[in-house]
Amino acid sequence: MTDRDRQPEDTSPPTGEPVVSKPYIMPDDPEPGSVELLQKEVAEARDRTLRTLAEMENLRKRTAKEVADSKLYGVTGFARDVLDIADNLQRALDAVPAEARAAADSGLTSLIEGVELTERSLLSALEKHGVKKLDPQGQKFDPNFHQAMYEVPDASVPAGTVVQVMQAGYTIGERVLRPALVGVAKGGAKAAAAANSNELN
Repeated sequence: MTDRDRQPEDTSPPTGEPVVSKPYIMPDDPEPGSVELLQKEVAEARDRTLRTLAEMENLRKRTAKEVADSKLYGVTGFARDVLDIADNLQRALDAVPAEARAAADSGLTSLIEGVELTERSLLSALEKHGVKKLDPQGQKFDPNFHQAMYEVPDASVPAGTVVQVMQAGYTIGERVLRPALVGVAKGGAKAAAAANSNELN
């Protein structure tokens, strides 16, 4: 068979309906009005992200504060128990009158010095852990740190001044571990000044 004998292929479209090509739509083409929708979604996502970051920062700060507080205030119960020992050491020292100390033999003097040394080392150990002794003698009465047990008529100091300390107080960090039990002056300079002005009238 030669090339002339071959019949040409039928390239004409089949009869019937004409072929219409469909327009090509790119899948990334936005729908009408979707720019506003996307901007709204981006704004919402940004708001959620910022809120989450703020919550995480607050959580980090709270956790850091709780860890610091637990380090500082974790010994509170133990410190309260040890305060009884400090009180007993102070009572032992107060039980020896000044005359007996002056006339004491070397054995008693050594005992007193040993008790004083023990008390100082105990208070030093407490201070290392944030526990500090309050010495309110001569200070103005502060109900946040002191507990008034009685009033003392004393015109030589202003009213509301601590004139006697029955039991020392202690703080741990910024908190009161135990308030100082005190006697507070009644009357004092303010009352005396008011009495003098009344006598002049």
